[in-house]
Amino acid sequence: MKRNYDRVYNFSAGPAVLPEEVLKQAAEEMMNYDNSGMSVMEMSHRSKTFDKIIKTAEQDLRDLLNIPDNYKVLFLQGGANLQFAMVPINLLKNGVADYIVTGHWAKRAYNEALKYGKINKVASSEDKNFSYIPDCSDLSISEDADYVYICENNTIYGTKFHTLPNTKGKILVSDMSSCFLSEPVDVTKYGLIYAGVQKNVGPAGVQIVIIREDLLRDDLPIWCPTMMSYKTHADKESLYNTPPAYGIYICGLVFKWLKKLGGLEKMKEINVKKANILYDFLDNSKMFRSTVEKDSRSLMNVPFVTDNDELNKKFIEEAAKEGFIQLKGHKTVGGMRASIYNAMPIEGVEGLVEFMKEFEAKNS
Repeated sequence: MKRNYDRVYNFSAGPAVLPEEVLKQAAEEMMNYDNSGMSVMEMSHRSKTFDKIIKTAEQDLRDLLNIPDNYKVLFLQGGANLQFAMVPINLLKNGVADYIVTGHWAKRAYNEALKYGKINKVASSEDKNFSYIPDCSDLSISEDADYVYICENNTIYGTKFHTLPNTKGKILVSDMSSCFLSEPVDVTKYGLIYAGVQKNVGPAGVQIVIIREDLLRDDLPIWCPTMMSYKTHADKESLYNTPPAYGIYICGLVFKWLKKLGGLEKMKEINVKKANILYDFLDNSKMFRSTVEKDSRSLMNVPFVTDNDELNKKFIEEAAKEGFIQLKGHKTVGGMRASIYNAMPIEGVEGLVEFMKEFEAKNS
């Protein structure tokens, strides 16, 4: 079933697939953006042209998520790994925070936060290799907790919080890196949301932070680097230092693409349809199976395995020859993983399932 097509179906967990429409527009504007005579890569971040790019991107993001006026939108660098430190440095006042550990990245965030305060692990799914989301309806939330932290979608393990934890009035902080803009979100339920864009929104190098204004502080510890204060960046509208300008421009094109598509309600409808095609096959296959409990499954990341490591390897190799690439699962899960982010067309998922059916028939 080799396709006569010059682009593969890229199931990478990140950096990941981008909308073809966005890539084509970026290509057209590469040498001369908006009659400026230069690429966005070349222009000053202080120029009027880039000022319009970043402000339009922010407004489009606000429109998509219905972000209230009392939340700041920041375009930063450093990825989630920097946020693992910035969150506790900026939000710890009592020096206490509660973490729900449901995967590799939540665990990394928890371990980083331990450097800055009394950090409690109030729930975890590590007992079953992070294959489920624990019941978070009545956790033992610390009375003096400054915030409760979750990684909302677990890229490696393919799990998702479909119900937010009961934080008992404490601020909720969420790493949304691998589910950002995949469905509608009530921003008011969070104190802080952050997302690395390289999974669902843009190229690697941009981190988006949405933070409630009352959490911006002037009284941070004197040892806190200037660049690690959210207020530093909020006060300068993400232009305290040279931002990842070209990445922000691409994010802006993706925001326009999403709005043109019909917004996040429409995007969720498409994502549910794509995920159901793959999960329905896995639930009925005699060779392949999902590694995630059904009520915890992600719409974005779908890990699956056979019961034979050599067969897994063969599948990955043969799939790549047919144009279905980056399907190797993370080493802690093994097998395969299909990341079916916003920009993965439904034809890609349908094609993958067709190939899986053929592979199963030939190798049973």
